Amino acid sequence: MRSATDHRERWVGVRRSVLALVLVGVVGLAGTALSALTLNGVEQDRLNRALNQRTTMIKQAITAEVNRYSASLTDLAAAVGSQSRLETAEFAAITAGVDRQRLPGATGLVFVVPVKHAQTAALESEWRGRGSPSLKLRPIGESTHRFAVLDKSLDNTGSSAGVDLSPSAQAVEAMDIAEQDRRVTVSRTYRLLKDSGLPPERRQLSFVFVAPVFASSPGAPDAGRFRGWLVLGTRGGDFLSEAVADAAGDGVAVTLIDDGSGDPIPMASWQPPAPLDTSVEALQITVPVAQRSWNLRVAATDRLLAGTDRGLDRIAWLVGLVLTALLVALTGSIVTSRDRALRRVDEATAALRRDIAQREEVEHRLRQRESELVGFAGVVAHDLRSPLARIMGYADFLHEEAFDQLDSTQRDFLARLRKGADNMRVLIDDLLDYATAENRPMANVPVDLHRLAEEIARDRAADRAAGIEVGELPTIYGDPTLLRQVLDNLIGNAIKYTPPDREPHVRVGCQPVEGGRWRCEVTDNGIGIPDRDRAAVFDAFTRVGGSENYPGTGLGLAIVHRIVERHHGQVGVEANPSGGSVFWFTVPEHSRVPTPH
Repeated sequence: MRSATDHRERWVGVRRSVLALVLVGVVGLAGTALSALTLNGVEQDRLNRALNQRTTMIKQAITAEVNRYSASLTDLAAAVGSQSRLETAEFAAITAGVDRQRLPGATGLVFVVPVKHAQTAALESEWRGRGSPSLKLRPIGESTHRFAVLDKSLDNTGSSAGVDLSPSAQAVEAMDIAEQDRRVTVSRTYRLLKDSGLPPERRQLSFVFVAPVFASSPGAPDAGRFRGWLVLGTRGGDFLSEAVADAAGDGVAVTLIDDGSGDPIPMASWQPPAPLDTSVEALQITVPVAQRSWNLRVAATDRLLAGTDRGLDRIAWLVGLVLTALLVALTGSIVTSRDRALRRVDEATAALRRDIAQREEVEHRLRQRESELVGFAGVVAHDLRSPLARIMGYADFLHEEAFDQLDSTQRDFLARLRKGADNMRVLIDDLLDYATAENRPMANVPVDLHRLAEEIARDRAADRAAGIEVGELPTIYGDPTLLRQVLDNLIGNAIKYTPPDREPHVRVGCQPVEGGRWRCEVTDNGIGIPDRDRAAVFDAFTRVGGSENYPGTGLGLAIVHRIVERHHGQVGVEANPSGGSVFWFTVPEHSRVPTPH
């Protein structure tokens, strides 16, 4: 009888042990699955954020390259238009500095003039007399022609002088828009006429930049008359590879798509040797290009997060399975040896603590690297001030001492030099302000915001006529220099981003809000900010849609954000119901800024 009872008890014990082992196994697998899913989500989030950052960098690189091409062509068109009688030798001198190193991807620069079919022979004779004795115009059809009468080849594929561009619908469309709008335009994608003779493997989809040329020589009888167009052919693949090579690296593949003609046309691609990462969805954004826009498609490769931990979910599965097996073994060991199980638990706990310590060390290094980068930006900007000061000094000396001895072209170049140096000074000052806004020592004294706003309003009104209304503003505790910078940036932006044909109206006011705080608002009637851009407007080096034609570094609002945060406040932007924007920030009613020791 006793034997039967012992047998039943042993059987019950075995069943309990098996159930415990099964339960431990199920729980371990469930925890492993949850950890793997969590880590997979974390990794996908890192990939998406990295792809977003890389896409923004590539968009900025393409926009900067397009702006550089447009600015170069605008300057060349102005120089050509300033000639009272354009000769072949003068065109060669004006375009002497244009090469593929300055404009990568460019195939050639031509001066195009319109003419009716019956006047073709007269036009050919005229330009032969201007220094092109071998010019032979080759009309196509019998309607109005658009002949390339002067040419600067940049790719050694031969001269385009004499070619009739009228059969190219894309180029003609861009020329008509450029003449009508009096600004640089970009054509739809097509294959250049001069590339028709190239081998198929060398033919690329291309586009042209077009700048209208108007007579601008002082005192000339035809001043203001339209003379023709400067057309710059550009191969899409060469342009894209030069524009995005540094920003894209081997982390992403880039495709530039032109859908302006209805059907999207993949114009050019940048494909690194690394394979694509299909686990993250490619991004597609719009890039404004002169009067048109391109679509930019950016896909991640498996090198996007090179040098960081990848495949953490698979590692979690492996570790989880191992840990589950260990737990099952530990549970089995508990049946026979409680002490051994406790030792295993201690070992697992120690391993977990080491992992946490390692992760904390990585986070510390990341924060340290961020601080070093900010300091580096400040040092670079500070060291650039000295050579820039010399440049501005010499430019001012030439303006004061030798201005009357310069001709109009030299005066124009000197004015551009001074303007460029002044823009660089603003950029350096903004970089220094941004680098120091987070760490510079802060004062903690009473600050009369009303007096600050009145002083800034007087200074700003001296630069541009504007209606600036300063309402009732409080006296708070904080750093007067930094708070002046906040108000100056917001008021200055309100005036700067108001179109030239509209008088700026700016209102500055404050009102108390919950929590012992003041909410200060700067309201304007400017160009406004699209809803989709408001979340990123306070990020460094960000220029939102509509601000491309206004000067700026993209740092002013980022500096405002850092300063307000250091005063324990918040900052934001809303739409002005009557047009424009309302920038606001909050500050505590009483001092909460730590006093420096």
